[in-house]
Amino acid sequence: MKPQEVRALSQAELDDRLEKSRRQLANLRFKAAARQLKNPNEILWLKRDIARMETVKREREG
Repeated sequence: MKPQEVRALSQAELDDRLEKSRRQLANLRFKAAARQLKNPNEILWLKRDIARMETVKREREG
């Protein structure tokens, strides 16, 4: 997800996507621990998306 796409989301949509992404990250970590993860880079990409969303969220707060 690109920064422009994140900034275009409403606050409710941003919160929803952030929650879903965190759940997805937890699932990917479980799969990685069980050695069932096909592409380990998915965790890295998802963590970056979460960081982007959190950054935009903090920008809007202040």
